[in-house]
Formats: sequence, C-alpha cells, structure tokens
Amino acid sequence: MMDIHQILKQLPHRYPFLLVDRVLELDKGKSIKALKNVTINEPFFVGHFPHRPVMPGVLMLEAMAQAAALLAFDTVGVTPDDKTVYYFAGIDGARFKRPVEPGDQLVMDVTLERMKAGIFKFKAVTRVGTEIACEAELMCTMRTIA
Repeated sequence: MMDIHQILKQLPHRYPFLLVDRVLELDKGKSIKALKNVTINEPFFVGHFPHRPVMPGVLMLEAMAQAAALLAFDTVGVTPDDKTVYYFAGIDGARFKRPVEPGDQLVMDVTLERMKAGIFKFKAVTRVGTEIACEAELMCTMRTIA
C-alpha cells in the first residue's frame, strides 16, 4: 500500500530512527498495518545486549507511533513539512509480551480510537508472527514549529 519511498515523503525520521519499512494496509481514518524488518545491523543491538541482542521496548513504541503518524497524516489529508512535528502526548498500558530479536518481522496494527482538539488516540498492537510482542494506547499531536 505504501513503500519506503512514499514513507520517506511522509515521515521526517531518517536512519537510524526510521522504524517503518512498509505499509501493508491503510484504511483512511480507521487503521493501518505496517511492517518493520528487524536485522542484526540495527545500531542499538551493539549495546542492547552484546551477548543477547534484543530490540528495546521503547523503540517498538516509537515504531508504532511512526505508523500512527502515517495514519494521522492520511486521515487529515496533510503531508508534513519542515514546520510540522508529530509528538507523543502520552503512552498508556504499554505491555511487552515477548522479546524481539534480529530476524523478526514486526507487524504493527494501529487503530485510530479518537481525534479531538488536535490530539489523536490510537490502540496499537505489534506482533511477530501470531505472537503479540507489544501493545499500548498512544496519544499523539501535531504541532507547528517556527
């Protein structure tokens, strides 16, 4: 539905912080299914942890937020520019159910629960295969900067 070239036009993030490789499904104003391939080449694996590489939970949350941003931009019909930033406003109920290791493929399902006064609230679940790796409620907002 959206390849890396289209994602790069929407998200300001770049290596090593762009954490969405592909959008598999996008239902405007409702939900998005996005993909992150986890490889041993990720820079965080060098120190987290040298003896047992595990993707940091906060980066799974960030990946889900990036998918949520793509859904939000599509929902309101904007392409962000240099004057627009998309921030976390809150994270509730974050749970980590299994470690994510090199070779895993994260499939992130993010649903828009509500949009009010510029705050977007999402329910996000990330799976590796059929197993839930991470889930959370995310609140995000768009802001214009000088």
